[in-house]
Amino acid sequence: MSLIGIIASQNYPRTVSVSYVVIAGGAGGAADIGGGGGAGGYRANVSGENSGGGASAEAAFNAALATNYALTVGAGGAGGAAVTNGSDGSNSVFSTITSTGGGGGGFSTAGAGQNGGSGGGAPGFGANATLNGTGTTDQGFDGGDGSNLASYYGAGGGGGAGGVGQNGTGTNGGDGGNGVSSSITGSSVSRAGGGGAGAFDLGTAGTATAGGGNGGAGGGGQPAVNGSAATVNTGGGGGGGSANSGLGGAGGSGIVILKYPATFTATFSGGVTQSTTTSGGFKISEITAAGVSDTVSWA
Repeated sequence: MSLIGIIASQNYPRTVSVSYVVIAGGAGGAADIGGGGGAGGYRANVSGENSGGGASAEAAFNAALATNYALTVGAGGAGGAAVTNGSDGSNSVFSTITSTGGGGGGFSTAGAGQNGGSGGGAPGFGANATLNGTGTTDQGFDGGDGSNLASYYGAGGGGGAGGVGQNGTGTNGGDGGNGVSSSITGSSVSRAGGGGAGAFDLGTAGTATAGGGNGGAGGGGQPAVNGSAATVNTGGGGGGGSANSGLGGAGGSGIVILKYPATFTATFSGGVTQSTTTSGGFKISEITAAGVSDTVSWA
């Protein structure tokens, strides 16, 4: 290599170090003493912070310049209607990093919590009250079980990226599992909490606020109270509905957050919805919508 080439290679790096948080879509809660929806899978490589499922930060990511990397932001799952589980969330992707959509909550007597990034909560009663969904290793935790006691039925909370969904107790629905906090945007924000579970008559619905992470609250103890939807772009799980056909709440859509030195510029394909800010020598791009063919590159 010529002297000019050596100097150029030293002064103009060919890669950019990228910190990421990749959160999949959260699942919907189920109807009729329904389990809370599981949060979307959570993967992150931010130094000093956790990834999902109790894992440490993932390895450094060095993006080659002028190279397209895949981007997808997963949709949240629909809440369950009568006699249906909540729908699973969809995967989010950055390059080779895929976070798995949350598992739907289980409905009434015949449903079951679904597996996902974080698992859906089990229904409140019946043979399936112990069939909670399981979370994906290093992405999220399991959902909770239903109480299934004689005349006392509370469903299980959805699993969160930072903690298991709580079991139903008596007529009460279990709380959703904790989310995971990150300061990648400059301030600490908790995302990917599980949905609270539905309750039986006069019971107390499971909450999502106790665990953080913007999951939806479960349906209240009065008949036919619907579960709340999770906050969009958090990957939270939707709340389960109460007894007598309360409907499940929708899961929150996911998000991809990328942080990189401000000396570089990211270029996104036309289908991406994102906002980029600059702070402390870094740019932070928050991608709130991107389809399966969308990309990002750096220069």
